Amino acid sequence: MTGDVQPKRTASVLPVLAIALNAVLWGITWIPMHQLRDRGVHALWATFLSYALAVGLVLLWRPGALAQVARDKKLWLLMCTSGFTNSSFNWAISTGDVVRVVLLLYLMPVWSVLLTWVAFGEKPSPFTLLRVAIAVVGVMLVLQPPGNAWHDLVLPVPRSLSDGLALASGMVFAGSNVLLNRLGSRPAAAKVLAMFSGCALLSGVLAVSMMALGLAGVVAPPPLQASWLVFIALVIVQLLVCNFCLQYGAPHMSAHMLALLMSLEVLVAAASSSLLGAGALSGSAIVGGVLVVGAALLEAFDHLGKSRHAVTASESALP
Repeated sequence: MTGDVQPKRTASVLPVLAIALNAVLWGITWIPMHQLRDRGVHALWATFLSYALAVGLVLLWRPGALAQVARDKKLWLLMCTSGFTNSSFNWAISTGDVVRVVLLLYLMPVWSVLLTWVAFGEKPSPFTLLRVAIAVVGVMLVLQPPGNAWHDLVLPVPRSLSDGLALASGMVFAGSNVLLNRLGSRPAAAKVLAMFSGCALLSGVLAVSMMALGLAGVVAPPPLQASWLVFIALVIVQLLVCNFCLQYGAPHMSAHMLALLMSLEVLVAAASSSLLGAGALSGSAIVGGVLVVGAALLEAFDHLGKSRHAVTASESALP
C-alpha cells in the first residue's frame, strides 16, 4: 500500500533541496559583489560581465536554445523581469547594508500573492492575507530611519537608492517566479538563456548609459586583472548552479511555496554579513525582519499541513 506513495515523497524532496541550495548561494552572493566593488568594478559592470560570459557558456552547451528564446514571447518577458531583478539587486547589495537589502527584497512573497490574485484569479485565503499583513508590518519597521523611536514611527518609504532598488527588485522578482511557474513545459536551457541574456543586456545598457551621463558613480571597469576576474568566475559558477536549481525546483511547487523556501536567503545573508561586518540592524529592523521571516514560516506550516493531509487521504483511498 505505501509502496505506491513513498516514491512520490522521496521525489518531492529533491525540488525542495534544489531551491534551498539556490537560496543559500544567493545569501552569500554579496561576498564576491563586495570584493568586486572594492576593486573598482561597479555592480552593473560586474553583472554584465558575469552574465555575458554565462550566456556564452549556455550557448556552447545548448546552441539550439537561442532559436527557442527568439520565437517565444513569454521568454522575452522572462528576459525583462530577470534582467531588472538581478541588475537592481546586485546594485543594491553592493552599496547598501546587506541584511537590510535582503529583507526589503523579501517583501517578494507579498507581491507574489497579489500578482497571482490579480493576474490569475488565485484568490488568497484569509490566512494568506494575514501572512501578507504580518510581512507588510515587518517591512514598515525595516524602513524606519535608523535610531527612530518606537513611539515615533514615520511613513515607511525607501530612504536610499539601495532601499528603492531592493524593493523594486523584490516586486519584479515575484513576477519572475510566477512566470517561471507558468513556463514549466519550456526547456530549462531556453529559460536559463532568457534569464541570463536579460541580465546581461539590461545591466550592460545601464552601465554604458550611466557612465556616459556621469550618473551614480558608474565608471569604466579597471584593466583586466586576476585579482578581480577570479570573483567574476565565482559569480558565474554561482549563477549556473542557482539558476539550474531554480529551473528544476520552481515548476514542482506553488509560487507561494517557492517564495517561502527562497526566504532562507534572508537567514544566510544575515548570518554571513553580520559575521563579516557587512550588515548591522537597528532594533526596529530586527523585529521587522523577524516578522518578514515569520510570515514565510507560517506559509511553510500551512503548506506542510496540507501536504500531509493530501498524502493521508491518498493512502486511505488505496485498497
